[in-house]
Amino acid sequence: MIRFNRDVRRRIKDRVMVVLALVCVALALIPLGSILFTVIVRGSSVINVDFFTQIQPTPCSPTPGVVCPQGGIANAIIGTFLLLGLSSAIGIPLGLLAGIYLAEYGRGPLVFAVRFFADVMTGLPSIVMGLFIFAAFQLLFPGFVFSAIAGSLALAVIVVPFVARTSEESLRLVPGSIREAALALGVPKYRVTLRVVLSSAREGIVTGALLAMARIGGETAPLIMTALGNSFVSTRLDQPIQAMPLVIFNFATSPYANWNALAWGTALLLVLIMLGLSIAARLLLRRRFRERRIGA
Repeated sequence: MIRFNRDVRRRIKDRVMVVLALVCVALALIPLGSILFTVIVRGSSVINVDFFTQIQPTPCSPTPGVVCPQGGIANAIIGTFLLLGLSSAIGIPLGLLAGIYLAEYGRGPLVFAVRFFADVMTGLPSIVMGLFIFAAFQLLFPGFVFSAIAGSLALAVIVVPFVARTSEESLRLVPGSIREAALALGVPKYRVTLRVVLSSAREGIVTGALLAMARIGGETAPLIMTALGNSFVSTRLDQPIQAMPLVIFNFATSPYANWNALAWGTALLLVLIMLGLSIAARLLLRRRFRERRIGA
């Protein structure tokens, strides 16, 4: 009888906790779902050919007899991909080298210091990175304070510690027996690292790089202090450049209806791009764990 009562109480507690967990999930999904619904509804109305091919229009609010031009964000799309590509080309190799050092070669207090500062930089507000690049360029390159290269470096500073930590963890998951087998065949350690260890951890490294790109893709604060924005298409690295986060920030706070509409459309496009990067990272991560289970 006593055991029966204990089993009943355990089942009741279990079901209560399951219900509470589902309620918490629902409460977390309600605001997220409402945000996505609003962005899709209000942003899809401006997604058309002009949205991708034209630059930002003259600010306008509709009045009787006046039709406002919609325009587009071609300059922001080009600028965003330029900033993403350049910052990734700078930050990902540096982060990968730091991860290799931490996982394969580092010893002693220096490793602890590098890992500690990488963790600290990962948690810092992104505006601090923009302020750092802004101050550095004010001192060293005053003619390039507001430029594409400054914006790319601000984003690259965010990428480096993120990729370093994810690369380190991916490399540490490679079994030590693989390294020992390669070293036993007389292969130099640097070749073991480049040919064997990196090859075994490539899915995790690529996943970390994609997640880092998704992280910086929506950053606004560093770009306000570095890239600044541009009303026209620009691919010059020494000139200010437009980006989709800047369009959302500037257009959403403006009093003009056509700019507000473009801000919603830009938000939808940015969400879709970041969603695509996150899905790609998840697929790579799932494939990696599937291969590990098969190998085991």
